[in-house]
Amino acid sequence: MSKNLYVISGPSGVGKGTVIREFLIRNPGFMLSISCTTRAPREGETDGINYFFLSKEEFQRYIDQDKFLEWAEFAGNRYGTLKKFIDQCLALDKNIILEIDTKGAMQVKSKMPDAVLIFIAPPSFEVLEDRLRGRHTEDETAIQKRLDEVLEELARAQYFDYKVVNDDLNRAVNKLEDIIRRQDAQR
Repeated sequence: MSKNLYVISGPSGVGKGTVIREFLIRNPGFMLSISCTTRAPREGETDGINYFFLSKEEFQRYIDQDKFLEWAEFAGNRYGTLKKFIDQCLALDKNIILEIDTKGAMQVKSKMPDAVLIFIAPPSFEVLEDRLRGRHTEDETAIQKRLDEVLEELARAQYFDYKVVNDDLNRAVNKLEDIIRRQDAQR
């Protein structure tokens, strides 16, 4: 039975990282993809564990050599998923989870049509706005920019195979497990 690539996306503040972390605790046989980035490591981050840290020149060379399954630029830094990393995980017969934005998910689906796209949605736009404002980490201009991006991400949800509403962590993780169990049974 071949394994799957599960691409999990959703807007900023929806809690996708929390859902994924809880899912991985319950399902240790899954691998979480490691992305490449041109940003500098933050305190406590390790190359090859949190990210593959690349210079801007290396990243551009990888783009030119078509080594990325998907890539994007955010706040002056680039992020991408190496095709080779995903292929190696699947060759090891491992289910793999890739957490990326919805634009990246669309790139993955175009290159790997068998990838399963799962959208983590907020209970409502208002709840998500409250979560973003409740962080108290950004000024109003930054929050408005994020909210505009949220609307774009929510519009792309229609292109995903599944949608999980994160209104309760346990319920969201259970739904994610159900989706993956059904997908694995179909393979």
